[in-house]
Amino acid sequence: MQATRLTLMCHARTVAQKLARFPTDEPVEMDWQSARGSLGSRLKKASRLFCGPELRTRQTAGLFADDVEIVEALRDCDFGRWNGLRIDDLQQSEPETLQSWLDDPHSAPHGGESVAQLGERVAAWLKTLEATPGHSVAITHPFVIRAALTHVLQSPAFNLIDVEPLSAIELRFNGRWRLRVLGTDLEGAC
Repeated sequence: MQATRLTLMCHARTVAQKLARFPTDEPVEMDWQSARGSLGSRLKKASRLFCGPELRTRQTAGLFADDVEIVEALRDCDFGRWNGLRIDDLQQSEPETLQSWLDDPHSAPHGGESVAQLGERVAAWLKTLEATPGHSVAITHPFVIRAALTHVLQSPAFNLIDVEPLSAIELRFNGRWRLRVLGTDLEGAC
């Protein structure tokens, strides 16, 4: 039986990331149209390409292929009233609320989605892939990738994981999900 192989890739950098802001539906920062040719061959072996519904994930997926399936489960965490706010500003104006959110995965003081709710959404989506052999690539967000990792590793380390723009990890399912750390040659790995 062929294993399910999932490469999770973070979208390209946005201004919100650069400024340490909670995201909005902003575009990627780079000149993504000119980068298409240099990145398109990296995912040739993937049979399916998924992305979240936001502009930044759709633009990033477009760097690799035209045939992309938008998956609602890959959307970014809903940060509610914190959308667009700088984390430094929240540390000044709502330090206790921010710390509560960081400490408690069930907390959603911003009125959006809790980390626990995000984790449940991502885990449910991973479950749907378990019976789908072959290689899929999902262009998504740092929070979604962190949720997938903590689910697969059965770890509460959500806030200890940093996900850089255009970074990738691989998960494989053959009876259970496993993390596969990729080498530096993404073209050969994808």
